[in-house]
Amino acid sequence: MSTAVRGAGQVTPVRRRTTRARRRGAVTGWLFALPTALFVLLLFGLPLLLVLQMSASDWPLLGGNQGWNFPANYVEAVDNRFFMDSVWFTLKYTVLTTVILLALSLGLAMLVQESTRWKGLLRTSFLVPSALGLASASLLFYVLYSPIAGPFADLMKAWGFTFLGTPDGALWSTVFLIVWRYAGFYMLLMLVGLQGIPEDVYEAARIDGASRWQTFRSITIPLLRPTLALTTVLCVTGSLLAFEQFYILTKGGPDNSTITVVQLIYSMAFQGQNDLGVAGALSVIVLLALVVINIAQIRAFGRKAED
Repeated sequence: MSTAVRGAGQVTPVRRRTTRARRRGAVTGWLFALPTALFVLLLFGLPLLLVLQMSASDWPLLGGNQGWNFPANYVEAVDNRFFMDSVWFTLKYTVLTTVILLALSLGLAMLVQESTRWKGLLRTSFLVPSALGLASASLLFYVLYSPIAGPFADLMKAWGFTFLGTPDGALWSTVFLIVWRYAGFYMLLMLVGLQGIPEDVYEAARIDGASRWQTFRSITIPLLRPTLALTTVLCVTGSLLAFEQFYILTKGGPDNSTITVVQLIYSMAFQGQNDLGVAGALSVIVLLALVVINIAQIRAFGRKAED
């Protein structure tokens, strides 16, 4: 025989070369991932460990760690007189912004998806506010809402109202800012999802006599569910961590009615108590709540997709 029969335990040269190639590929992959891993470790992992240490320590703003006191910081954070009010307000703000942004962004995406003459202009117009930073947008709207220097100052004086002078007015004024700032960004995500739906599916529905509402309910929404899941998670997470817009527009007023959870963390750390330990404890509570909420959202969308 021209080819020698190899033993059962003997490794062929081809298999040996394949194993070496796989090892080189694995090492190359780890080398490419190493910068990102170090970046995450330095900017997320280490600060998270520091916050966990703060949350379990007596850690004033000036003076450093004074010793462990777990769980005193958590008890003090929850017993804060603004804690429940800030949680309730943050949840209310999150629900409002999420519902409005998802509905509006989907509507805008369906509008600019059509091949019309003004499609490019509309897409650009809706997307332009997303290029503006949130702090800059908040300052812009602060001037617009100003009862002294704003363009609506005379109208507000004549009608006797202010955009930021009442709790409801401050809330809805901030919601309008966020919708203006982020609607174009979420529209872009929705548009990508819509363009990923095959046209053949819509054509088959039209042949079967499905109405526009039936097509939207039975085809568009189910096939758009992954995009809806992504936008919902992003919107809910961003709303729960709201800070800049309220800090610039309302400073928590009027009468402490627009204090978010993140504002309360900032106040505990750098205003009033100047206690990084209590602020760290509240930060850990917020982080755990975000993890639970996001897992619940992902599982809910996953079950709907399976159904």
